[in-house]
Amino acid sequence: MDRFLEMQTFGAVVDAGSFVKAADALGMSKAAVSRHVGDLEARLGVRLLHRTTRRLSLSGEGQVFYARSKELLAGVDEAEAEITSRSGAASGLLRVNAPVTFGIRHLAPLWGVFRARYPKVTLDVTLADRVVDLVEEGYDMAIRIATLPSSTLISKRLATTRMVLCASPQYLLAHGVPGDPAELAAHAVVSYSYWSTKDEWHFDGPQGHVSVKTNPCMHTNSGDTCRAAALAHQGVILQPTFLVGNDLAAGTLVELMPEFRSIELGIYAIYPTRKHVAPKVRALVDFLAEHFAQTSSAW
Repeated sequence: MDRFLEMQTFGAVVDAGSFVKAADALGMSKAAVSRHVGDLEARLGVRLLHRTTRRLSLSGEGQVFYARSKELLAGVDEAEAEITSRSGAASGLLRVNAPVTFGIRHLAPLWGVFRARYPKVTLDVTLADRVVDLVEEGYDMAIRIATLPSSTLISKRLATTRMVLCASPQYLLAHGVPGDPAELAAHAVVSYSYWSTKDEWHFDGPQGHVSVKTNPCMHTNSGDTCRAAALAHQGVILQPTFLVGNDLAAGTLVELMPEFRSIELGIYAIYPTRKHVAPKVRALVDFLAEHFAQTSSAW
């Protein structure tokens, strides 16, 4: 007795609307299709299909069983596709999108290592800080640094990064060290243009959530430019640890008000679907996850 074959046959009859069309679709005889459906009904002890000379229709039990069997069969297909994608050889063109600064600092050194491991993969890497539409723009995968909203896309968290408020020692010597977020309104601020809250910065402090409306002396769509301005003693910045972590460790930038924490962001690999993931995409996701599991703790 093959329960899956019975479910497949039953589903094919419902989808085709007749035993004859289902037999053609499955490459079986009409008698075999009728036997599988009859055996299924006998085993379940219910009638799934109402048959007349002109049409077929689902019984109440048939509607329930049809919906559940479709889910089960789809799960089997998905499991087989995942195993195939994992065991298949990674090859072909792989189009990847990533944020500019992260792509230069943390991804660029990895591409040679990845290509050495998967020489049949051809990479096409585009760096852009705007959010691309993977499906519309034809990307296989993207790296996003964000608090992800619910999405039809599939995501794999690779690492986390924390937004840090900081400035150079020379700037602080000249302008004073702010002790409360409200004092930032009186300081020179270099603001990142793509920051979702624009010039209003938010923190969680000892007394709860606080926000402050800053007055930037400069706007830029580049995190590297924000960092360079801070290192040139131009003002206060709010940037991720993956960008300013080394500066903080070296003392060329100083974290301000550490008791007031800004948000933590996930660093994700994003791809369009969980079903039939191409081996090249699976290979890159696993490669990046392995790398960042070993290195991102330094951030």
